[in-house]
Amino acid sequence: MYTPSIRHEPLNSNSLLGVLSTMASSSSLNKFVFLFLAVLLFTFSDNFVAGDESDKVKLDLYYESLCPYCQKFIVDEIVKIFNSNLHTITNLKLVPFGNARVSDDMTVTCQHGEEECKLNAIEACAIRTWPDPKMHYWFIRCVEKNTKKWESSCVKKYGGAKAIKDCYSGDLSRNLIMEYANQTFGLKPKHEYVPWVTVNGEPLYDNMDDFVAQVCKAYKGKSSLPKLCNSSASPGKKVWKLQVSYADEAVNDKAKYLWN
Repeated sequence: MYTPSIRHEPLNSNSLLGVLSTMASSSSLNKFVFLFLAVLLFTFSDNFVAGDESDKVKLDLYYESLCPYCQKFIVDEIVKIFNSNLHTITNLKLVPFGNARVSDDMTVTCQHGEEECKLNAIEACAIRTWPDPKMHYWFIRCVEKNTKKWESSCVKKYGGAKAIKDCYSGDLSRNLIMEYANQTFGLKPKHEYVPWVTVNGEPLYDNMDDFVAQVCKAYKGKSSLPKLCNSSASPGKKVWKLQVSYADEAVNDKAKYLWN
């Protein structure tokens, strides 16, 4: 996907918002153009210039699409990154595989059934379609909030129907899931449950419920810390009740997804 270069110059977010509002009223507005401009406004709001990519904190989330605790983390917690300027110091990576297993004949067995395998693949295809986390996160969040009606709600809202369908129905989705399987199985130390959150490769364990403070603490770049870092809970303070799905829990023998 072609991504135009962007000059990092301060923008007037109010004036740009007015332009977007005017454009949104036109029936001829292209969804991709609108989404791109919305991301542009989001990125440069408050005249905040993002730090260097190399300085960003690597925040990785290993999850599975139908785990209720993963859904909560994606919908209610990760959103804090994009509802603030925390994204300017964070390099988010979503890995939709979780506690699934792969047999010798390449059968993928998912903890919450065949539908979970399907949604894992759909979300993998969304990441492929929109590599920028600021774009694919919102689609995935929508899916996690509407797992029964994601096609009518999320595809309609964010587009990408053909790209995601082509990815899912072909070999690409299989290859993506196998790559995410390799990444998950290659974790050191191994993941014990989902959601499994790492900061710069180090698992947060019980501190994942305080991930904002952990990201702020890990940031060593030259840019000023986002305001959320000053208002977030201190490290060690529990923000929400930690609940997880363990990797060693029994997997339903019928919950298999065979790649043909």
